[in-house]
Parts: sequence; structure tokens; C-alpha cells
Amino acid sequence: MTARSSSFMPAAGQPPRLIHAILGPTNTGKTHYALTRMMAHQSGIIGFPLRLLARENYERLVKLKGERHVALLTGEEKIIPPHARWFSCTVEAMPLDRKVDFIAIDEIQLAADPDRGHIFTDRLLHARGTGETLFLGAETIRGLLKQLIPSITIETRARLSHLTNIGPVNLTRLPPRSAIVAFSATEVYAIAEAIRQKRGGCAIIMGRLSPRTRNAQVALYQNRDVDYLVATDAIGMGLNMDVDHVALAALHKFDGLASRALTPQEVAQITGRAGRGMHDGTFGTTGSCPPMSQELIKAVEDHKFEPLHALYWRQTALDYSSPETLYHSLMRKPPRPGLITGRTASDLDVLTGLMQMEDIRAAARGTKATTLLWEVCQIPDFRKLGDGSHTRLCGRLFLDLLKHHRIPPAWMEGQLRGLDRLDGDMDTLMHRLSGVRVCAYIAARTGWMPQSRHWQERCRTVEDRLSDTLHERLKERFVNKRATALLRRSDTGQRVEALYAITPQNRILVEGHEIGRITGFGMNLDATADPQESALLLKAGKRALHHAMPARIRYFLQQEMTALHITEAGHIHWEGAHIASLTRGEDLFNPHSQLLPGEFRDTYQSRQVQEHLHTLINALLRKTLAPFFQMEAHLQKTASLRGLAYRLRKDGGTTPTLPEDRAISREEKRFLHHHGVQIGEQFIYCPRLFKPAYLPMMSLLHTIWHGREYRIPHAGSICLPSADYPTPPPGWQNAGPVHIRLDKLNALLRLLRPHGKPPRHNQLIPPTLASSLGVKSALLPALLKGLGIAHHPPQPLEETRYGPAAPLIILGRPHKHKTAPTRTKKTRKPQRAVADSPFAALQNWAIRPSS
Repeated sequence: MTARSSSFMPAAGQPPRLIHAILGPTNTGKTHYALTRMMAHQSGIIGFPLRLLARENYERLVKLKGERHVALLTGEEKIIPPHARWFSCTVEAMPLDRKVDFIAIDEIQLAADPDRGHIFTDRLLHARGTGETLFLGAETIRGLLKQLIPSITIETRARLSHLTNIGPVNLTRLPPRSAIVAFSATEVYAIAEAIRQKRGGCAIIMGRLSPRTRNAQVALYQNRDVDYLVATDAIGMGLNMDVDHVALAALHKFDGLASRALTPQEVAQITGRAGRGMHDGTFGTTGSCPPMSQELIKAVEDHKFEPLHALYWRQTALDYSSPETLYHSLMRKPPRPGLITGRTASDLDVLTGLMQMEDIRAAARGTKATTLLWEVCQIPDFRKLGDGSHTRLCGRLFLDLLKHHRIPPAWMEGQLRGLDRLDGDMDTLMHRLSGVRVCAYIAARTGWMPQSRHWQERCRTVEDRLSDTLHERLKERFVNKRATALLRRSDTGQRVEALYAITPQNRILVEGHEIGRITGFGMNLDATADPQESALLLKAGKRALHHAMPARIRYFLQQEMTALHITEAGHIHWEGAHIASLTRGEDLFNPHSQLLPGEFRDTYQSRQVQEHLHTLINALLRKTLAPFFQMEAHLQKTASLRGLAYRLRKDGGTTPTLPEDRAISREEKRFLHHHGVQIGEQFIYCPRLFKPAYLPMMSLLHTIWHGREYRIPHAGSICLPSADYPTPPPGWQNAGPVHIRLDKLNALLRLLRPHGKPPRHNQLIPPTLASSLGVKSALLPALLKGLGIAHHPPQPLEETRYGPAAPLIILGRPHKHKTAPTRTKKTRKPQRAVADSPFAALQNWAIRPSS
């Protein structure tokens, strides 16, 4: 920005320009008067405090003057026809280098705002029309206007309607056509939810809403789809609606630094939205907000407020020699009484942050680069994340503009692609809208983007799509037309049953509004905190479900087993709904299915479902565990193996080896091996059942049968810590501190105890045993003890032809000593382990006699 005072001085010989102000409370017709005065001139600019007000009045001017002659300028939108004569703008975006006959500033008292006040003060001091300049605002700024502009003429207008306090009113007893005002998004959502539950729904107005969403919410209220409006204090700026009563949910607000009490002027600005035209309005408090003091009530009703003592100011004649000189010029003190320094604005924060970056300091040299740096710093931080991301964004854009003189279209495309998503909650959508506003501001800056008009349209398209989605989410969340219809029936006092219907998508409709869905053989009604509404919904929903149940059952009886899903907890799901649970049955492979209660008309309907469900579960188990059932069928054909088949079914695929199993012939063993049955030293089992593909179902069946949880081990595990697995998983055997997989256990036992007996001579444990089992060496003694294998520590270590002696010795079978002649002791040569051992880790064992 540059100093503008010289641009608006009248030329020599010209009459002095008319500067005047229209002051007064809300509902005095000030904005209408300003628009009328502007259209009386050949050209004009009017600045509004909010983008949505600029857009709203732009549309009013277009209807009166046509699109060819009306322009819209905001930070994010620029619509400037070649022959534009009248401009509707935000105060920040006013084109003050353009000479026009008329200039007006709305809500000029915002010059006392610590954040944006310096912008309004700059316009107050420097913005002048060649024929007329008009300021609109509150009476509180009268004294400062006279002090800063001695030649100004001021007119005070009275409010067209009366405003009366009616005191605190309970939230559920607020009259229709009420606006409830809170001061945070959390409070707005909480109050809106309470209104939805008790009164059927409400519209939402917040400063973060886009103009399109805000207008859609206003239409929702104005069309009387809802009777209530919940808003932040953004309602106080130019919102013209048919509001009869304004209720404050709090008398304090957080102003960016601390929580403070509302000033009487702020209360009047907000509550003044009650009553439009000649229609009187009322105001008060609601919820947990305490009543207003009598002094505050009198000030609001009489429109008597303490005058402003100073306006916020910031230097506009800047030194662009370097970032440092720019910063120092921005920090200059106000030049005259009545002006004070405001808070550090976001653009100054960004400048301070960029000045600390080495690459920015190196690039920002000279007037041109520093001017560009300051322009980039003025990109508004709509997102307000507070994590430094906005500063980094500005730094990147500055370097791109300095190096390429344009922002790469690929960057803008990537930003918009990431923001053009309709998923997420309301806050997520509003955050994306803030991101789109940043992109729109960048696209609207002259010379920053190639084909800037295209990118402005693209930003507008994304914003409109997000805005429409946000409006629908707000309606879904806070507008309950169904409750309104039901409660209105209840309020009439007539015992009239609600109309219901079932859609092909299993949605339950009551009075044309969805109240829930059919899930399984029950219903899932939408949650509501109102007992009266809940009773009405439940009654209507049960009637609808009883009517639809026969067709629902016929549909289920046609289902195949693939339609069912069994969870890890044994819950049976159909179409995503939990309809039954597996329980202990006749044996481990034949569990029962317990059908959950549903809205069945009689026991015949539930029995039909139960029988078909049992059939589907059996079929699903036979398909999932096909190897076991195939093996069982083959064993049943052999009389001598039917008992073993019975034991394997009863014990869940793993049964202890009994003495009579030694009678199994070689041919039968080959037969068993061919059909997937392994005969081990301690167990006979079906190895395939405990492969990763079958283990989840086997663990579930064991859990149901034994009544305790079985954890599923990772694929490829050999040993599992007993502390992590209190119960051995199916297909594993406890061995002291660990559980060992059965196939590895058998291989180990065959080598440690050939033919089921201890070895003939003591054997050294090989050094690789612990790593082969996946356990620590310190656990080997306890592991061998858990397997019942006798062992003891070795004698002092000595070198052998096979390397150092191992730390443990397996005890051999005791010998019967006989009296014999004394013979010279001979050294036995070490023997190699069996070469064809199935347990590879034990193939290098050394054997030596016990000492």
C-alpha cells in the first residue's frame, strides 16, 4: 500500500468534495440509502466489511443496473466488466486508484477493531469520491469523525422499529422466528443439536461459511422450513432476515487473545437484528447465560453507548528498499491524536517469519523484490492453522513469482485437486473452503497466474461444490423435518398414527421422512434425545417392519452361504448386520448358531430363519475346513480307523497318541499320511488344519468349544512365548516357557529320543539349536524339562573336532554294569548325527560318552 491522500485532493478551482456520514443503530436503512446515492452518480465504489455482504449487494445492483455496469471485487472474486461503473467491494479490495464520483464505507466504526481497524482508518482518511464520500456506521464514532475530518457533515437516523428486552428464556421455550447467538463453533453445534431435538431443526450462520452456503441457510430459514436460526456474532453485520427475537447464549467472547465481556455496542449490533422495517423485535438471553444487567438493557434499548476514543492505524507510506526498512516503516507511530497502533496483523506476522528464512533474505533484495514480498505477505490466512504453514506457503509463492514471474499452473491444479473432495464432516468441508479461498485470492491477483480468469472460475466451481455439500451436511445434521412432522401431529392432541413405508434399500420412511433402516431382522432407528419423538418413531418403525418381515424372510431363505460373514468374535453378519452368534454345540466342528431377537411376528418365522441359518453355517464350515471333513470321510470308510476319526473330531484335529495306536499297520499309516493325518511321538494330528488359511477358523472353534480365547500366531512361527500365549494355539504343544509347533516338536523328539527312548549315549546340544527354534539359549534347559527330556550341564568346556562343546548334555540310557576284567580304556570316536534328519538344525550334533 502507498499513501493515497494526494490522490483524493480536489484540483485547484474545483469546489470542495462533499464528505458526510449517516450514523445510527441497525435497521435505519443506511445501506439502502448508500446504494441509492451511489446509483445517482455516474460511477461509484462502496466498501463492505464482509465478502458475503459485497456479493449480496452486487446482486442487488445487477438487478437494477445490469451485469455490464456492475463490478464485484473481493479478495477471492473479481468480476469487472469493461464498462463497469459501480463497484461492490470488501473494504480491503476497494480499487482506490480508480477515480469515481462516489465512495461509501459501511460499518466505519470497525476502524476501532484491533485486527482490521487500520484498513477502515486508512479508507476514512484517504478514500474520497470526486463528488461525494459517505460513511455509514454507529453513533459511537461521531466524535472521532469530527476530530479527524473537521469538514464532515453528520446525520443521525433513528431506528425504524423498537427493541425490547424480555429477559431470559429457556432454550426449549424460545418463540418461533428466533435467532440464538453463540461465540464459538462448538457452542453453535451444541445449541443447534438441542434445537433439532426439541423443535425440529434450525439454520446455521457462521463467519466461516461461504456466501453460497450462507445464502442457502438463510433461504432455509426465510422459506420457513425451520423456525430457528443459530449463529455466531457474524449475524450482526448486515444480515437482513425476518427475525423476531434474538437470544444471546453468552455475554463473553474470545477476541483472539482472551475471553472478555461483550461491550454494549456489540450487544446492540447483534440484538438489533430482531425486528425489520416497522416490525418491532425483542432480545434476551437463553441457556446457561445469566440475565443482562439493567444498565446493559437500558443502553441497548435507548441506543446510548460510550463513544470511541481512538481508531487503529498503520502506516501506508512504506519504504520498500529492503525487508528491514519495510518492517521499520510499518512499525512507525501514529502521526496524530485519535489514532493508535493495533495488533500485529497476519501480514506483518508473515513478513517477520519470512525475514528469518535465509533463502528469502537472499532473494528479497531491492525495491522490486521487497514490494513483491509485501504483496505476497498480504495473502489472507483464511485457514488459521497456527502451524507456520501459511508463512511457508507465502515464501514458496514469493520465490516462484520472483524467479518465473508467474505461479506455476501445476501448483494451483494440485491445490484445487486436493481440496475438491466432498468427504469428511462439516469442519473438514469448512477447512477446505478456507483453502479454496486462499487459492481464489491468489488467482484474483493481477499478473500472478497465467489465464487468471480460468483459475478464478475453477476456484469458484470448487467452492460452489463444497458449499452445496456443506449446506446439505448442515441440513442433514441440524434439520429434522421428520421430527417436526411427528411433533406437530403430537401437538394437535389427535391420536393419528403416522404413515410409513419401506424402500427397496430397506429404509424406513415415516411421514415421508427416513427414520432408520432395517438391519438383519431388526431395525436401527435414528438416535433422538426426545422421549416423545422416540416413542413415535419406535411405534411407526415396528409397524413398518412387521409389514415387511414376510418378504424379508423369503429373501433370506434364498441366500447362499457366501452371504454370511463370521467375525473373529464368532458373530454372524448378514448384509452388514449382526443377526446371530456361534455357541458351543455337539462337538467342536459342529457349533450351534444362536439367532438374535428380531421383530418376528411369531415363532414360526424365527424357526424358519434359524433352520436355514444352521444349514448355511454347516455348509460354510465344510467349505472352510474342507481338508478335515474330506479326511474324516475317508477314515470312516475303514473300520479300524473309525475310532481315530472320532477322536480327531472330538479333540479338534489333534488327539494324544495312545498305546493302542502302536497297532496301526504300515499300510494304515501310509493311508493316514496320504489323507493328511500325521502320527507323532505324542500326538496324532492334521497338519493342514493349522496352516494360516485354516487357523483363524480353528482358533474360533476352539474358543467357542473350550470357552477361552486362543490367539492366532504369526505365520512361520516355530516357538511362541508362553507369557504371550497363555493357552497353546491349536496345533501347538506347551514346552515349559514356550509352545512348539507340533510338526517341529515331532522332528525334535525323534532325534532327542529315537524310537521314543533316550539315546544310548549322552549327547551334546549343538550351538545352533536355540536359533533354529527361535528362542534364547537361556530357555533351553526349561524347554527340555517341559518336554520331559533328562539333561544336565557339561563338564568344563573342551575343544572337539566339531568345535567347542555345547552348554547342555542330553542324558543317555543307563547301562547295567557287570564285573569284568580290567581293560584298557579306549577313546570312542565322535559319531555324526543322522544325515536324513527332518530337523535340519540338529544335523551337526556331536555324541560323546558321559564323563
